[in-house]
Amino acid sequence: MNNFNVLILGSSAAVPTTSRACSSQLVNCNNRYLLIDCGEGTQIQLRKFNAPFQRINHILISHLHGDHFYGLPGLLGTMSLLGRTSGIKIYGPPALLDILMVMFKASDTKLNFNFSFTALEMKTKDIVFEDDGMRISAFPLKHRIKTFGFQIEEKFQRYKINKQAILESKLTNEHFKLLTQGKDFQRLDGSWVKYVDYTLPMPTPRIYSYCSDTKPFPNQSGFLKGTSTLYHEATFLNDRKERAEQTFHSTAKDAALMALSCGARKLLLGHFSSRYVDTLGHTNEAQEIFKDVEAVKDGEIYEVK
Repeated sequence: MNNFNVLILGSSAAVPTTSRACSSQLVNCNNRYLLIDCGEGTQIQLRKFNAPFQRINHILISHLHGDHFYGLPGLLGTMSLLGRTSGIKIYGPPALLDILMVMFKASDTKLNFNFSFTALEMKTKDIVFEDDGMRISAFPLKHRIKTFGFQIEEKFQRYKINKQAILESKLTNEHFKLLTQGKDFQRLDGSWVKYVDYTLPMPTPRIYSYCSDTKPFPNQSGFLKGTSTLYHEATFLNDRKERAEQTFHSTAKDAALMALSCGARKLLLGHFSSRYVDTLGHTNEAQEIFKDVEAVKDGEIYEVK
């Protein structure tokens, strides 16, 4: 099984509190590290929680409200000062690149590494990156400004050998290598060896979906199809539903209904308004609809189910 988990760096909405930093998460999918959002103070949280921030090769910015990207220029500068030379891929709304260039020019900041920028402008769900270990997709959300959600799907690199099937097969280590790669081959006697006869079926890939600031909207469930673990903003409790609608945010109840609708196995709640001292109310509200719920805490690591 691939490693697939999420370290919560910040779970507060709009402003940080003494216990919750602004939005940011570090995702490890099959030893690929992705930073999702980068609110003010993210680099401090990365150090505080002993995260391998120089291994981050993808940075996904959902939108250009400050609590989701103000930490990015500082983090990039720190990476460079600490000797980073390998490139990094950044994804976000088109204006993000302009902001970074203006800030770097004004401060005479010169990075020691290159970064590529992918402007997010899609109106449906699209793949923005894929390799042999993971797939990253982005999709539009419904907020006051252009905002995107993200979906990370694990990909399996090797088939596992069915130990029972190979007991009397007289296959060699070189044969096993071909089988784990999903390749059929022909023996010297002309007979064919089919990989499906000697390997275990690939498990269903786990999919982590991230819905930052958004109000519920009709197409959202379709974008989240296949999600196994859903992170969804729950800025308010349902007694402030009117306020949530006015500000294009969601309640804990909204998040639970979305998890139920898209068929997720687990729901993680985050992006809590600073008016809430604790998040027990969010968990209780969501669990009335969807059972496997956790309100995230900064510094905690959550396995993607």
